Amino acid sequence: MAIYRILLLSLAVLPVLIILLFVYFKDKNKEPVILLFSLFSSGITSCFLVLIISRIMGLFLPFMNTALSEKSFVDVLLYAFVGVALVEEFCKGLMTYIVAYNHDEFDEMYDGLVYATFVALGFAFLENIIYVYQTSSINTALLRAVSAVPSHACDAIFMGYYFSMAKQFAIRGDHQMEKKNLILSLVVPTILHGIYDFCIMSGYTILVVVFVVFVICLFITSHKKLKALAAANKKIKFKNKFCHICGKAVTGEFCARCGTKQI
Repeated sequence: MAIYRILLLSLAVLPVLIILLFVYFKDKNKEPVILLFSLFSSGITSCFLVLIISRIMGLFLPFMNTALSEKSFVDVLLYAFVGVALVEEFCKGLMTYIVAYNHDEFDEMYDGLVYATFVALGFAFLENIIYVYQTSSINTALLRAVSAVPSHACDAIFMGYYFSMAKQFAIRGDHQMEKKNLILSLVVPTILHGIYDFCIMSGYTILVVVFVVFVICLFITSHKKLKALAAANKKIKFKNKFCHICGKAVTGEFCARCGTKQI
């Protein structure tokens, strides 16, 4: 029994570690280990934030509480896109923003992918362990290893890309485009995540085929985006630092936004 549990734990954790190492070693200029650990830990924390928000939503939204088999088509749609995808991507995105967006190390386009992926896989790490131990099923562990965990990483790649774009515009002082890309960093992963969950939850046989095609396309597209950004390794910030009062990127002695002398 103990060996079986160790096997389950290994299958739950191994895909997370493999993807994390793959993303990490693609980075030509490695990020500080402490920062990456903070991001991964915040991803685990986001699981609890998702639980809190979901409980609160359940007080007002009936589709959050009914069993999946009892939900109508519209309820399943709302639950997949709003109750699951939006809530989870919001929490992961919030943690990424809080921990890394204004960090001095965020100076390359690939960095956004690294940060968002570490948060997402911190979330997937705890979620996967819970799912696998609840079912005590090797089949569940294997299925999630090749679908759910990589899917979280793929969503994070798109989130991280738009975080990097937002950061680039922030450095240029184009705050309208910064806000647009921050919004996209939530909207695009939510749509991708929602499609994934809806195909699984709907119960329609035809959507199983759609699911397989969608997952394959998602994996291929995400991998290409990751490889392209890793190869380009484009700088988005040169010797900038951020004001310790308002967070604006500054290059001189004083912050242009609030006038504070920099330390």
